[in-house]
Amino acid sequence: MPPIKKLLLAATAISIALAGQAMAHAHLKSAVPAADGTVKSAPSELDLTFSESLNVKFSGVKITGPDKATAKTGEAMLMNSGTTLMVPVADKLAPGKYTVEWHVLSTDGHKTNGSYSFTIAP
Repeated sequence: MPPIKKLLLAATAISIALAGQAMAHAHLKSAVPAADGTVKSAPSELDLTFSESLNVKFSGVKITGPDKATAKTGEAMLMNSGTTLMVPVADKLAPGKYTVEWHVLSTDGHKTNGSYSFTIAP
């Protein structure tokens, strides 16, 4: 086999392997309240839906408010066959912009994390 064909074959194999690994992680598909959205009243819970089932023991969120204080949350639960992380919000959130930092462990053992913001209208 000519060297160029070997090189192309190797590059293709590596690309397929890396694509498979990237798709094996739980990615945030949707959130309520929505990312970059504005809600009229403070949410009583956050619902984060992922592309894969999660391990709730190693998954969670941190909500930071406009005053940089961390809001209290309740114990997270899994819904929708384990793909939605539901986190009760224990504090009454005041109007302003909030940041949600999330971290999850998918049931296949891959960790992912990220963040998004939403606003509560005055």
